[in-house]
Amino acid sequence: MLTLTGNGRGIRALARILPAAALLAALPLAAGCAAGTSLLDKESLVIGVKPDQPGLGVKKDGKYTGFDVDVATYVARKLGKTARFVDAPSSAREKMLARGTVDLIFATYSITAERKTKVSFGGPYYVAHQDTLVRADDGAVAGVRDLSGRKLCQVTGSNSWRRVKEERKVAVSLVSSPSYSQCVSQLLAGEVDAVSTDDLILAGFATSSTRIVNAPFSDERYGVGIRIGDLDGCEAVNKAITEMYQDGTAKKLLQKWFAKSGLALSFTVPQFEGCG
Repeated sequence: MLTLTGNGRGIRALARILPAAALLAALPLAAGCAAGTSLLDKESLVIGVKPDQPGLGVKKDGKYTGFDVDVATYVARKLGKTARFVDAPSSAREKMLARGTVDLIFATYSITAERKTKVSFGGPYYVAHQDTLVRADDGAVAGVRDLSGRKLCQVTGSNSWRRVKEERKVAVSLVSSPSYSQCVSQLLAGEVDAVSTDDLILAGFATSSTRIVNAPFSDERYGVGIRIGDLDGCEAVNKAITEMYQDGTAKKLLQKWFAKSGLALSFTVPQFEGCG
């Protein structure tokens, strides 16, 4: 049997013995070999995280810190890998995985049916809940329904606004923004009336000038973005996440980053999606 190798020797050998049509049919197989490499085959992992979400992922002086960063570091260590972190904005996560720019993404990446057609998900490693952030002096908003007729910040690449406007049919006016940090700036400047997303994200941005409504209305399952089809890598990630909860590391990290927020935190292993 002739083996197709990544250096082209197998393809050149095929060219001598197969007609052109058969050779063309064989080329995708050769190309697929490299694409099918599991993250487990790599010595070092490139991991995408958010650079501008306090408590979850922040980049300062070239160093990343936050809950997502700590969880990613733990998982990489359990896999026997070193980790290098890069920015993973919401609008680019699927493309980064598809192109091989990153091996994993830990970036408040909520698992959705639509996203599962483009990437595989390990985890979730935490289940957050969508809530709403408003200015501290705005006492009229007690829940998501009170946003009707108001301006809601819409982050490019995020699905949070859909749960307000499309799923719950709240008549908000959307104002685009590239990131949640910019959303909060727009909120404080009076350019929007509310920011609605995961409570862990909002907790990191909350100040004396803002308040979290504390009326959660959805479950946000934070998944680990993995190149689609990497079953072995996904199962290994899930095993590491399970161990993180069993050995007490998950509780330690959640309390480290969010104990002062007042949010009710969960320390039990989330129900996994499955890697199939």
